[in-house]
Amino acid sequence: MEMWDAMETENHVAERGLVPASGGDVQVHDERGGAKVDGFVRRDQSCRYASSDGIPSDLLVKVGGVNFHLHKHPMVSRSARLGRLVDEASALPHGPDAATVVEVELPNLPGGHGAFELAAKFCYGVVVDITAANVAALRCAAKYLEMTEELEEGNLAARAEAFLSCVVANSWRDSVAVLRSCDEGLSPWAEDLQLVRRCSESVAAKACTNPRAVRWAYAGRRSLAKTATMTTRAGTSSDTVPPPADWWVDDICVLRIDHFVRVITAVQAKGMRGDLIGAAITRYASKWLSPVILSEESAGMRGSEPWQQAGDGVLQMVIAVAGEGGDTQPETAAGEQRRVVESLISIIPPHKDCVSCSFLLRLLRLAVMLRAAPALVTEVEKLVGMQLDQAALPDILVPSYPYGRSDAAYDVDLVQRLVEQFVMQEQPSSSSSPSRGKAEKQEQHQSTRAQRVACLLDSYLSEVSRDRNLPLGKFQALAESLPEPARACHDGLYRAVDSYMKAHPAATEHERKRLCRAVDCGKLSREVRLHAAQNERLPLRVVVQVLLSEQARMPGALGRAGRKEEDVSALRMEVESVSAKYMELQREVEFLQRQVERMLPPPSAAGKQQQGVSGWTSGWKKLGRLGRIQVEQPVVSAAPDDIGSREPRPRRRNSAS
Repeated sequence: MEMWDAMETENHVAERGLVPASGGDVQVHDERGGAKVDGFVRRDQSCRYASSDGIPSDLLVKVGGVNFHLHKHPMVSRSARLGRLVDEASALPHGPDAATVVEVELPNLPGGHGAFELAAKFCYGVVVDITAANVAALRCAAKYLEMTEELEEGNLAARAEAFLSCVVANSWRDSVAVLRSCDEGLSPWAEDLQLVRRCSESVAAKACTNPRAVRWAYAGRRSLAKTATMTTRAGTSSDTVPPPADWWVDDICVLRIDHFVRVITAVQAKGMRGDLIGAAITRYASKWLSPVILSEESAGMRGSEPWQQAGDGVLQMVIAVAGEGGDTQPETAAGEQRRVVESLISIIPPHKDCVSCSFLLRLLRLAVMLRAAPALVTEVEKLVGMQLDQAALPDILVPSYPYGRSDAAYDVDLVQRLVEQFVMQEQPSSSSSPSRGKAEKQEQHQSTRAQRVACLLDSYLSEVSRDRNLPLGKFQALAESLPEPARACHDGLYRAVDSYMKAHPAATEHERKRLCRAVDCGKLSREVRLHAAQNERLPLRVVVQVLLSEQARMPGALGRAGRKEEDVSALRMEVESVSAKYMELQREVEFLQRQVERMLPPPSAAGKQQQGVSGWTSGWKKLGRLGRIQVEQPVVSAAPDDIGSREPRPRRRNSAS
């Protein structure tokens, strides 16, 4: 032991040409020009030598491609694992030249050769500075090497554990630093030693502290301190500016996604506000996810501020889909992106307004594109359904994925599911029976939200109606997905239907009738009714319904006008104009009827053919009689002075045909 104590007191370089190892070793030049080094020296990147004052090395340890030339006694005295490996290697038969050097390999050492170098320095008695950046690697390496108190008091495992308990647990910055240092190589050992759990709980406990009681350093402390100093110099206040409620968010956004999830879960368990948790999730996504999903969609990616910023994280989410027989690297990147998106979805609070609807829709777009788990996609759809009235049109214009393999350019099915979620969650609960005033207020709020969604849906239908590949069934199902009371006015829906018929001129008469069933002519404005009366794309039955609706509104309009002379004259002219348009349509119907009668076969033709044609023409006759009956009814209630001055129109005789 005296020899090793002497080595720890003064170490010298045993071989000329060796370069001191970097990373904290102290080099001192003596009077004779020699080099005195505390720790290890190296010849190249793959060899490390312990300074031993001329004592030859008798132990070779290989760690991560680096060879450490050491001595048995200091290493075995503090590492039980190395002791067993040395005994096993010594028991094997050796050649004549291998009797003095024992070779040991440590393939799975946590922390790699850097952690082993620090552990070896500790075994040689060199003072090792334990910091928040290396304590996790040292604790895991001590666990692997079995450097416990059973071999020597104050061994590496105990010292690293004491640093974690006394220093890291009481420091916000050190707790975050330890979490950052727990990379994938340390993950199994850090989980087994509960390093991640302890640091996450420490961070969560400090994040839930009252902001006025925060005294430790964090990401925004410098700017706040500068602001407080400027305020004090101005003479307005001498108090320190309190940190904002989300002071802790920026610091935890530097963590890996699995550690970020652990911290957020711990924060939620301690009762953190949902909007602050949502702010942390949104800011993490703005840091680690690219704001541009695909170059084709850059023009439509307008939304909240976090998505407009450039991603400054190491992991930039650039979507790449590997083709058949393509490289596996894009597929691996897509898998990493999918893991991040799924993790963020899993920790979103299941409450309304914790995160913005725009952010949820962009996250949903990524989840659909990356083929995330269906259960998580459904969960995001439920969250969007809670606040669909806050969405904007660019947010729901989600392209169909994969590109070029779908009938429609936009994912109409996704929007229909969102509307169905909204309708389902807007249904009143039968279990609760609120008071009358509260029920009326809630009903009014629901009606306002439903009208917003109806306007959003009509705008979406107008946008996607120009797609020539959009099937009529999907368009009709989406147009009829909202309940009837949700739309107080059908002008937007009429424009969407008209745009669809204009983009699909090959649609049959039956298909046009199906489209127009969703439009209520009684809920159209006057301008839209005038447009519909002259619209050649509409079926004739719809045009007749529009005209009849216009006539039905005239008496009520006259009553509201107070029967003023000028109002009566204007309304009378309007009614006459509508009647003239209707009579023109009636003449066209009669003309078509005569044309059909001329095409009828002679009476000697087959009975079935005559019966079929006569049945078809009877429909025209019924339509003609219906029109005449409606025209003969008075449509204007004239003023009392005008009643005697107007002569009744002679009734027309019905056609013999």
